[in-house]
Amino acid sequence: MKVIAMIPARYSASRFPGKLMKDLGGKTVILRTYEAALNTNLFDEVYVVTDSDIIKENISNANGNVIMSKKEHECGSDRIAEAVEFLDADIVINVQGDEPFIDKVSLSKLVEVFKNDAKKEIDLASLKVQITNKEDIENPNNVKVITDVNNLAIYFSRSVIPFHRDKEVDVKYYKHKGVYAFRKQALLDFYKTPMTPLEASEKIEAIRYQEIGKKIKMLETSVEAVGIDTPEDLEKAKKYLNL
Repeated sequence: MKVIAMIPARYSASRFPGKLMKDLGGKTVILRTYEAALNTNLFDEVYVVTDSDIIKENISNANGNVIMSKKEHECGSDRIAEAVEFLDADIVINVQGDEPFIDKVSLSKLVEVFKNDAKKEIDLASLKVQITNKEDIENPNNVKVITDVNNLAIYFSRSVIPFHRDKEVDVKYYKHKGVYAFRKQALLDFYKTPMTPLEASEKIEAIRYQEIGKKIKMLETSVEAVGIDTPEDLEKAKKYLNL
């Protein structure tokens, strides 16, 4: 089973333009992420997928693997699918380009899902983290996920799910972390399918996989990523690097 990591890397970002090329302890954010993915030793190959000549040059100068995205894409899955269509791979892991401090334990658990799936029933694996703060639960920027008894995703939403009608029942809420492991075919099926109605409504790409019948295994993690979405996050990352 050949496992590769793909790091989608757009130069433009609405909240923090050019964030992947910002300096983080003498290296760019995207280069630190690429090297961190390599250093996990979980992957047969690691690639950065980008629409930016600047990012391409940065990775190439460090002798890294980089693929130029040929088209504009709505989401990370589309960008990765275009890149892997003609690559030799069984399992593809999506590593976030703005999270240079990779959680190796969680990524290894995602890989294990497929190693243990002898019947090849699981199409994707992804991560969830429990949230308890009322603001986090009600924040539409936090995608919530509910699962069945086998931890297969039932639905993802920006709304509060489940609705806590019976206050005597203990309810747990989970936020979806956008780290995916895909069977290559599931990724290609997604890419060849136009945006689906519920996905368009919620603006959550995971829903398209569900709408076309793919099974998503959810794994719980307690690790919150050190992501870089704002200049303030970059300063926190610099301090974290020096710990």
